[in-house]
Amino acid sequence: MKKAFIIAGTFLAFSLGAQAQLVKFGLKGGLNYANLTGTEIQTDAITSYHVGLVAEVKLTDKFKVQPELLYSTQGASYENAGNEFINELGYLAIPVLAKISLSDAFTLELGPQASFLLSEKDNFDVNDSKTFDFSVNAGLGFNITKSIFIQGRYNLGLTDTKVSDAKAKNSVVQLSAGFFF
Repeated sequence: MKKAFIIAGTFLAFSLGAQAQLVKFGLKGGLNYANLTGTEIQTDAITSYHVGLVAEVKLTDKFKVQPELLYSTQGASYENAGNEFINELGYLAIPVLAKISLSDAFTLELGPQASFLLSEKDNFDVNDSKTFDFSVNAGLGFNITKSIFIQGRYNLGLTDTKVSDAKAKNSVVQLSAGFFF
């Protein structure tokens, strides 16, 4: 009986160790270069930021899934009669990316993103923004070490950020750095 408990305990310890290697958790942050596209108003890009949690689920040696939970600021600036107006939208962004290993260091990253509007700072009198944004992401990742990475990504909004008459969509270039625990 004692031998059975030792064998079961050893098996459990090995299986938990194997599971820990399949899922990694970490933090990331970086810069956003954001603008609005598809609008009749001439807009200019703003530089903002994103920060949050990241996980990586290893399915095979060449394929992983990376869900993230980020706070991301996006938006644009407008100019009217010589005055600049900035509209900054703060989102809770949830991208879920398929990561395809191109080599030991480089990954191709593709996937959808759902974002929920948390805050809106603007000094431009427009209608309230929509509270949900759906987009697709594509980018490249570079693993500096097994724990430290950098990423470059383009986020293309598919839903309007304003009420239907404005027809503006988010367009964001993100540069990130992060680490896994």
